[in-house]
Amino acid sequence: MILLNPLSMYGLFTVLLLSQCFLISTASCETAEEKGLAIAMEADRRDNGFGDYTADMTMTLKNRHGKESKRLIRSKTLEVPGDGDKSLSIFDTPRDVKGTAFLSFSHKIGDDEQWLYLPALKRVKRINSRNKSGSFMGSEFAYEDIASQEPEKFTYKHLREEEYQGQLCFVGESYPVDTKNSGYTKRVSWVDKAEYRLQKVEFYDRKNSLLKTLTVNGYRQYLDRYWRPESMNMVNHQTGKSTTLVWENYLFRTGLTDNDFNSTSLKRVR
Repeated sequence: MILLNPLSMYGLFTVLLLSQCFLISTASCETAEEKGLAIAMEADRRDNGFGDYTADMTMTLKNRHGKESKRLIRSKTLEVPGDGDKSLSIFDTPRDVKGTAFLSFSHKIGDDEQWLYLPALKRVKRINSRNKSGSFMGSEFAYEDIASQEPEKFTYKHLREEEYQGQLCFVGESYPVDTKNSGYTKRVSWVDKAEYRLQKVEFYDRKNSLLKTLTVNGYRQYLDRYWRPESMNMVNHQTGKSTTLVWENYLFRTGLTDNDFNSTSLKRVR
C-alpha cells in the first residue's frame, strides 16, 4: 500500500505543496520554499504536452589528462501524462559498447525503474535505487542525473536572482526527497527568468562538498514551445574528469508508444 512507504508519503505531501503554490503563482509565493516550488512547477508546466521525441547524441568522456573517448547514442523519450517520462538510449559505437541499451521509467512518487542491457553478458540488469548515485556507463552523469527530473522528487528553496551568461536567472537550492539513496545533499540551480530553462547546476556530495557542475548550452525551440539544449557539460571537480553530451536531429511527435519502451525486449533493441 503506497501510504505505508515513508518516501511515498513525503512525495505525496510535496505534490500537495506544489499544487497549492502553483495556484497562487510564483510572484505571490511568500517564503523562499514556496517560491522555489513555484519556479520548479512553472518550468515543468511549460514542458508539458511534447508527446515524444527522438534525438542522436554524442557522449564525449574526458579523463583528467585530457584523453577523450566518444560514444554515439540514439535516444527516445515518451511523455507519460500524470507521471514521469520513459526513455530509451541505445549505444551504436564504439564496438565494445555497441548494442548496450538503457531503459528508464521515471516516476513522480516513489523509486524510478531502470534497466541496462549489456550485450557482452547477454543479460538485462535492473538498476536498484540504492545504486542510482553510480556512474552511468563510465560517465560523470549518475543514473539519477539522467532520469527525468520531476518536481516531486525534490524540495526547494529560492535563494536570489542574478545574471548568468547575460540572462537574469532564478538561483535556488533543491534537496532530494530520497535522502537515503541519492548521492547528493543538494543542488544549486540557475534557471533563466525569460523561459524557465535550466542553465547551470552545482551538485554537492553527501559531505556537502562541491562535487560536479553541469552547464547547459545552445537551446533551440521546437514546435514553437519546447526548448531543448544542443549540449550539456558535466565537470567533476573532485576527479578532474568531464563528460559532454551533444544532441542533434531532434524529431518530435514521431508516434512512439509504450510498446517502444519494454524491459523484456531490451535484448532485441536495434
